[in-house]
Amino acid sequence: MKVDFNKNKDGLVPAIIQDASTKNVLMLGYMNQEALDKTLNTGKVTFYSRTKKRLWTKGEESGHFLAVKEISEDCDQDTLLISATPNGPICHKGSDTCWNKENRASYGFLTKLEAIIADRQNNSTPEKSYVASLFEKGINKIAQKVGEEAVEVVIEAKDSDEERFLNEGADLLFHYLILLRAKGVGLEDVVKVLEQRQ
Repeated sequence: MKVDFNKNKDGLVPAIIQDASTKNVLMLGYMNQEALDKTLNTGKVTFYSRTKKRLWTKGEESGHFLAVKEISEDCDQDTLLISATPNGPICHKGSDTCWNKENRASYGFLTKLEAIIADRQNNSTPEKSYVASLFEKGINKIAQKVGEEAVEVVIEAKDSDEERFLNEGADLLFHYLILLRAKGVGLEDVVKVLEQRQ
């Protein structure tokens, strides 16, 4: 890396800390060359404190260190992006991030769909919601639907109609999310199993 510490008069560059697993932004700090060198040597994120006028390793008092996974510089070589694994809350106020956000994985639209399924389970009636009607029928009916959709995916996979195959795949995924909810788990739990197998 060739970080341009001379761009600013104070010799500091912003260092954005991102969770290596969830990809959420955890905090922002500043580094000088000495802080970067110590970070690289120890594997723990170390900043330059503009108020204390000294180096400080994140977690030196709380024990909530940030274990470095990867460091990259931006195109102008004046900002760092540090991928790290946190060992506890990041903010000095006790929250997961300095923006008071929970550091949970998000799977984009699928996470939103999980929330919609939960809402339909808790706040809709079987007469008004297909999802609510499945929950009312119970786990056996939900599991049966997943089985039916899986068979339909296999059948469509053997044909050449891509649109039908994708539609059946969407049906399978949707019903699988309902089954996960019925079992009291979520997509995040499945991803953790896959990560452990990696």
